[in-house]
Amino acid sequence: MTGPAGGDAKRRRAARRQGIAYQGAFEAFVAILVAMGIGYWVDQRFGTSPLYLLIGTGVGFASFVLRLVRLGRQLHEFPDASDDDGPSAEDPQ
Repeated sequence: MTGPAGGDAKRRRAARRQGIAYQGAFEAFVAILVAMGIGYWVDQRFGTSPLYLLIGTGVGFASFVLRLVRLGRQLHEFPDASDDDGPSAEDPQ
């Protein structure tokens, strides 16, 4: 027994969307950690604790938000798994 025509393609599109979402969320989270790490390192180097750690946290959070906005736009433009692959039966062509 086989599934409906195009079912595998729809499953692949859904998996692709999920992969893009996880990748974007991971990148956004890592951006905060990297910026905080750089801020912490600068604080230790120059003895300015916690000034640059806070600045790094702010920069990392701004990067996080920007990445999530871009991710949302990217996923919005990506075809949805529920979209039909071909013209519907109602479209005369």
